[in-house]
Amino acid sequence: MSYLKVEGLSKSFGGLKAVHDVGFDVEQGEILGLIGPNGSGKTTTLNLLTGFLKPDSGIVMFKGQNVAGLPRCQVCRKGVARTFQIIKPFLEFTALQNVMVGRVYGQEPARNLTIAAEESREILDLVGLADKTDTLAKDLTLMERKRMELARALAARPQFLLLDELMAGLNHAEADDAMKLIRQIKDDLNLTILIVEHIVKAIVGLSDRIIVLNMGEKIAEGLPQEIIHNPEVIDVYLGTPHAKSR
Repeated sequence: MSYLKVEGLSKSFGGLKAVHDVGFDVEQGEILGLIGPNGSGKTTTLNLLTGFLKPDSGIVMFKGQNVAGLPRCQVCRKGVARTFQIIKPFLEFTALQNVMVGRVYGQEPARNLTIAAEESREILDLVGLADKTDTLAKDLTLMERKRMELARALAARPQFLLLDELMAGLNHAEADDAMKLIRQIKDDLNLTILIVEHIVKAIVGLSDRIIVLNMGEKIAEGLPQEIIHNPEVIDVYLGTPHAKSR
């Protein structure tokens, strides 16, 4: 049985089919990449998997249970957590307080705030922010905010982690550091990860498999090297000389 199995997942907004009849599996312990051009339905898919949107149809089986349409808090408590493409921290909270918010929810919430603070410090250390615990979120750099966002997701103690463009806006060195961090937390915490990312180097370097969406539909699935040489993927996402000249 697949760790996560998605079948016939669809969501429309008025007459727009944001996601149409999408299906895929995620095996335990793998990193699955999800790519596609802007507006292809990537973030909508993540929202459907995590309870932020209810699908019009389809199933999302996580560890043998259909979580499609469940409230986001229930999905989180089953072991699913995510980061967001647009980071929205509590700006007047410290980094520690932001992560503590995640630690009092999710799987096995901390019994009290003292324990939540202790465990949140450990998570901040894991993502490289041990020296930023008392820094207000508004005073963190973009890279630091993204690491804090990751720490807040990890504080929910997920088994399945979804990352939505964690590297957007980072420079090359910061993106390389983020890739190393993702590999580290996957191995250290024994996580299964679905990652949405536009940086081709990152998605190819991190993913065991990649699925590709275009206009809400899955158009390809395979190993990274297969995907980057797929003519249809090149045409709609990676770009071809004739496409660029139009």
